[in-house]
Formats: sequence, structure tokens, C-alpha cells
Amino acid sequence: MQHRNALPQLSGKLLVTDGGLETTLIFHEGFDLPHFAAFPLLDTAEGRAALRRYYDSYGAASARSGAGCILDTPTFRASPEWAAKLGYGTADLARIIADGVALLSAVRAAWQAPDRPIVINGAIGPRGDGYSAAETMDGATSEAYHAPQIRRYAEAGADLVMAQTMTHAGEAIGIARAAAKVGMPAVVSFTVETDGRLPDGTPLHEAILATDAATGSSPVHYMVNCAHPSHVAPALEAEGAWIARLGGLRANPSPKSHAELNESTTLEDGDPDELAALLGALRRQHRQFCVIGGCCGSDHRHAEKIGLTCRAV
Repeated sequence: MQHRNALPQLSGKLLVTDGGLETTLIFHEGFDLPHFAAFPLLDTAEGRAALRRYYDSYGAASARSGAGCILDTPTFRASPEWAAKLGYGTADLARIIADGVALLSAVRAAWQAPDRPIVINGAIGPRGDGYSAAETMDGATSEAYHAPQIRRYAEAGADLVMAQTMTHAGEAIGIARAAAKVGMPAVVSFTVETDGRLPDGTPLHEAILATDAATGSSPVHYMVNCAHPSHVAPALEAEGAWIARLGGLRANPSPKSHAELNESTTLEDGDPDELAALLGALRRQHRQFCVIGGCCGSDHRHAEKIGLTCRAV
């Protein structure tokens, strides 16, 4: 919880995210990840070594670019229903979350510098499919589902929690409420389709406004993840004060749609220079974008280029 009470991005410090953990493990490291879950790797020596290599590569990228970074715990799927599919129970999740935060604390100790903070994010994925809004929740249901997970991140010492790849406002609202009740800073990150709308069809600005209205504006800021910058661009055309609540973007290198990515059997890693240029242009237009990075398909190469480009903007 080193940065919990003073998140660097809230004072304008650029933080570059880590990238596509699961796509890196699958395509670069050769791991099979049932249900796209990386957290079981914490339970094997081989898996922990691969995770440490992954996070160290971002620590090194941060050192080379001069940007701070925010690292996700490998727990995108560490929620009750996904974990149960992999044979993990409630007690197991408490241990997994603590282990994930401890791993990133060791990485931070190795790579953080006074001018390059490393922030530990408790990663919270959607209860359902992050590319589909076929199943939705209201705020109360979401809060009940995600609250135990969020409490464990707070106890383990994460700096914040981030609801990632949110497909609708209801789930985001519940996560934000649960975080507020245990004093955890929360970021809500929605995903969008190629038209800039959430998978349930809601315009991005309406989802942000609805979440703020239902939570007393408790999220520290909002983001978009798992979408190409060209997919986010239409959403940014909506005028209004809402845009000030958007604090960054975690982008896919590939412009393919979610449906196309689901069918892809090859790594969609794009061009690191091109992705960095696109994200740098967005930061130039929106100076409040302080958390920027890659998502599925990206790796430490993208992070280094993004850091160098966005620092120069």
C-alpha cells in the first residue's frame, strides 16, 4: 500500500501499464491458460518464474524509458466463478491474491526509483465474458460478488483496484461501491467495440456518468482497455465535463474487433512504434491521460516505446 494514499497519476505522473499478461504467457512462454487464467501459475515454481520474468521485463522497460509504471496482479480471473472452474475455492483465492501482491512487491523493490514509482494494482476482471454483455448485473449483485475479492486486495497491500474490461455500468458500480467501503482507491476501465460504445451498446460517456451518479463519483478516475485507439476515438467526440474523468487508455495493438480477436490463432502484437505514436497523440489532446499502455497482444517492447513517446509529449 506504498502509494495507496497518494497515487502518482493523480498528481500528473505518467504511469505506463504492463501489457497482455495472458497473451504473453500463451504465445511467448508456451503456457496453456484454461479460461484465460494466469493466477494458477502462482502455485508452481515454473509458473512463478515465468511471472517474475514478465514483470521484470516491465521494470526494465520503465528504467529505460524513464516513465513510472503500474503493474497488475495476475488475478484477472481470480473471482469465485472463474476460480471454481479451475478447482479453486474461496480460501484459495485469499492466498492467491496475497501471493500476487507479494510477488509484485518484490518486483517493485527491485525496480522502483524515486522518479519512477511502481504502483501495484489489484486486477479485477468481469464476472462474465469481457467481450460480451450477454450477462449483466446490477450494482447490488456486483457489489456482493466482488466485495470479498476487493477486501483481500486491501488487506494484502495493493495500492488500488481496477475493474477491467467492464462491458456495462452495473458491474462497475458494484465494484466501485465495494472498494469505497474498505477505503480502497478504485479505477473503472470499460471496454468498447469498434464504434466506441460498450458491448451492451451504451456510449462511453453515459456509462461514466451513470457510474459516477450511482457511486458519488467514488472512482479515482476511469479508463478504457482492450480496444484499439481507433475504436476509442468515436467515444472521445462526445462533449462535456465527463472527459476530465477519463484518466488513460490501455490499448490493443491490433485494430481487429473483439469478435475477430476471439477467433485469432496468432499473436496480434502489431507495431510497437505505431501504437506508441497513436497513444502519444491522444495524450497530447488529453493531458489528463496519465495511465497509458498496451493490452492484449502487447509486451514490454510496447511499454518502452509508449513510455518514451508519451514522456516526450
